[in-house]
Amino acid sequence: MSGRNISRRKALSLAGMGAAAAASAYQTLATPALAQTAIRWNMVTSWPRDLPGPGVSARRICEAIGTMSDGKLTVDLHSAGELVPALEVFDAVADGTAEMGHTASFFWQGKMAAAPFFTAVPFGLTPLEHMCWIERGGGQEVWDALYEPFGVRPFMGGNTGFQMGGWYKRRVTGLDDLKGLKIRMPGLGGEVMRRLGATPVSLAPGEILPALQSGLVDATEFLGPSGDLAMGFHQAAKFYYAPGWHEPNGTGEALIGAKALEELPGDLRAIVLHAIRAENALSVAEGEWMNALQLNALTEKHGVTVLPFPDDMIRAARRVTGEVLADFEEMGGADAAVYRSFLKAREAMGPWTHANELQYLTARG
Repeated sequence: MSGRNISRRKALSLAGMGAAAAASAYQTLATPALAQTAIRWNMVTSWPRDLPGPGVSARRICEAIGTMSDGKLTVDLHSAGELVPALEVFDAVADGTAEMGHTASFFWQGKMAAAPFFTAVPFGLTPLEHMCWIERGGGQEVWDALYEPFGVRPFMGGNTGFQMGGWYKRRVTGLDDLKGLKIRMPGLGGEVMRRLGATPVSLAPGEILPALQSGLVDATEFLGPSGDLAMGFHQAAKFYYAPGWHEPNGTGEALIGAKALEELPGDLRAIVLHAIRAENALSVAEGEWMNALQLNALTEKHGVTVLPFPDDMIRAARRVTGEVLADFEEMGGADAAVYRSFLKAREAMGPWTHANELQYLTARG
């Protein structure tokens, strides 16, 4: 009995020595091994580097992923034109040139007719209503289905808040002033303007100011006061119109290659998705705050005149928007599903927004 106890103690001692040796060997090799298995991704964007709003959101997402993963996943940021052109971000993520992208969904209208719904819809959802649709109203599901054939996962990756109506080199006094007007306006708003007699022009963000200065376009929309001031549009046009009926919401999208996301370990996948969602929430608050500050800078320092759109133009734009949106029902498939989901969300949120927020703002004066 005693011999068996001694034997057991010896066995345990030997096992302990083995475990200690193994631990020592692991510690010796652990640092190089982890360094070798660290993952490095690329993010391509449609924005100039650190453009207030979307450019900053792209950078902060990359930084947050690196920090929260303790360097296990690093995302290298490439601004517009550094790795791929601004309007080729979707293709770059789809074909694996980059694992991530930061952009806006209305750039992909030529691939998927309903893609612009996920940035903004004319006379559509406010920033908060849009977030409710995506997070709780079925919007994410139809967005996923729309992008799935391309092997791309889309997410809300930032929001610049309510948009302005745009910059015009001459006053708009009525609907007739839109005839022949060359305006940079992508997405569904551009189609509405086309049907109203204007000529929408598609330009990457970095190309807008030169086009406005040269006369290639007579007007442009972009974001709100903060982003617009950084882009320098006030140097070429002094009439700043409101409201941004064409884009009442300013959601940017973070794109991830579906295969790249699936191949991540679960903890890193959670970190990536959390970083994107956190930035989306932060950017709404930052966008609205900075827009309020920079609107004053534009009017007081730079002599910009803020004007309301003429009533007849707004009425016509609202009517034509209904016609543009109704076309999606006839398309069928994923495009029609997006339209129906959006319409359901707008009908669900509208009464609450009008009963509470609209009445409160009217009362506040």
